[in-house]
Amino acid sequence: MGKAGGYPEKKKMTRSAAYTITTGYTPGSIGRIAELHGTYYHAHWNFGLFFEAKVATDLSAFLQRYDDSRDGLWTAVVDGRVEGAVVIDGIHAGTEGAHLRWFIVSDALRDQGAGRRLIETALAFCREKHYDRIYLWTFKGLDAARHLYTSLGFELVDQRRGEQWGTVVEEQYFVRASR
Repeated sequence: MGKAGGYPEKKKMTRSAAYTITTGYTPGSIGRIAELHGTYYHAHWNFGLFFEAKVATDLSAFLQRYDDSRDGLWTAVVDGRVEGAVVIDGIHAGTEGAHLRWFIVSDALRDQGAGRRLIETALAFCREKHYDRIYLWTFKGLDAARHLYTSLGFELVDQRRGEQWGTVVEEQYFVRASR
């Protein structure tokens, strides 16, 4: 379990030339991850307050119940600033699968392999935890992310119109067997 209050402890770091992958909660990461989502999805998809508030609220709730025996949070950090993130929510891993969530990489790290490293780190965690299945929700049009997901073994298994992000999109459900 993480620190008192349910927060995961900051654990270890992996160095790269431009960024560091940090495991666990760091102060300010909730706000920064919500900001990265809010600014990117507003600029490219015209998402608004509902979406950014949902990211902040849901991420906060996740971190309040975080259990490092089943959950994971990794951030890509440049000069002390979060520039990317990914989460594995393992609360329903035994029944539904591990949920890959809140994947984002800022323009500062785009095309440097940080996104791939973040997801590969999350997948390694799932293998270590012996999770049979990993899933994620995204939406049609995020072509670079979809290419990354499929290159790492995720398969599109469902697509439907939905508005879980506060606007109508073609939601996509991807699944990967943990190997």
